[in-house]
Amino acid sequence: MTRTRIAVVFGGRSTEHAISCVSAGSVLAALDRERYDVVPVGITREGRWVLAPDDPSQLAIHGTDLPEVTGGPAVALPGDPTAGGLIPLDDGAAVLGSVDVVFPVLHGAYGEDGTVQGLLEMAGIPYVGSGVLSSAAAMDKAVARVLLTAAGIPMTPAVVVRAGDWKTDPAAVSDRARGLGLPVFVKPARGGSSIGITRVDDWADLPAAMAAALRCDPKVLIEAAVVGREVECGILEGADGLPAASVPAEIRLVGDYAFYDFEAKYLDAATELDCPAELPADVTEALQDAARRAFTALDCSGLARVDFFVGADGELTLNEVNTMPGFTPSSMFPRMWAATGLDYPALVDRLVQTALRRGTGLR
Repeated sequence: MTRTRIAVVFGGRSTEHAISCVSAGSVLAALDRERYDVVPVGITREGRWVLAPDDPSQLAIHGTDLPEVTGGPAVALPGDPTAGGLIPLDDGAAVLGSVDVVFPVLHGAYGEDGTVQGLLEMAGIPYVGSGVLSSAAAMDKAVARVLLTAAGIPMTPAVVVRAGDWKTDPAAVSDRARGLGLPVFVKPARGGSSIGITRVDDWADLPAAMAAALRCDPKVLIEAAVVGREVECGILEGADGLPAASVPAEIRLVGDYAFYDFEAKYLDAATELDCPAELPADVTEALQDAARRAFTALDCSGLARVDFFVGADGELTLNEVNTMPGFTPSSMFPRMWAATGLDYPALVDRLVQTALRRGTGLR
């Protein structure tokens, strides 16, 4: 039987480079080599495409940056110089053109934002996940807010600030933000993994928070804090093209953290997960319905993770939609689907088969 040839693309130029590497290690480990001929393709932080060894443990354990490759001898992956190293990929088009499908395990800019999706569309190569428009819209939280609000889905109150606004008249921006009340969260409009996000409890701290966010993105959101439980829901595209919802899961902070920041997500045992979340049946149903509607409103494909705040009375406020959620062993998306009855290898296989069935074309 001819095996399906799949390129797993990971790394990238975004601030989430290391998380992408860990996610890719898990995906590579889950792919059945009797069914798939796997081609690991890394993208360095500098944007160089490289062929990487098919050794999931290197990425799953280390999750470190792919080294820059400038030609010449192969460069070994961190931690194991005998792993085969990285081979400069001087003709990326030829490699991508030789595969049946691509799994772009890329988080953040230059990968999850429609850029790589556009490349694959132009090359006519099927790929896992959402298309150009939906990837770009979901990545840009300011744009996503417009589309989701138009679909009747409640969103967190926020002010959108561009770098020019802040540089020209920070006092005016501060006045607009004060209308949200304290505390507020200042975040890059196009980012993930809580990188560049600051909780502000005193308006005197707003300039420093803006500086941190602007280092990541020239467009920033200042969002009002919402009192509520943090509950997420996974969405998968079904064989009929309709979105199916996982059981929701609740994240609870147990460490000394002001919010669910990068360290709490990845670097410390700072959270506990209730999966499924302990919610009344009607709230669970409403949350799953809202997650499916958000998936459709942004015209997503394949998969998404939809994050909510759930108030004491069951009121739902949508926080964000992630079109390529984390695939690390501790990531919420695969854990929610495992609790729903779809284990990690079956989840990865379903995503690949959905991409192959859908094929190429505008979406």
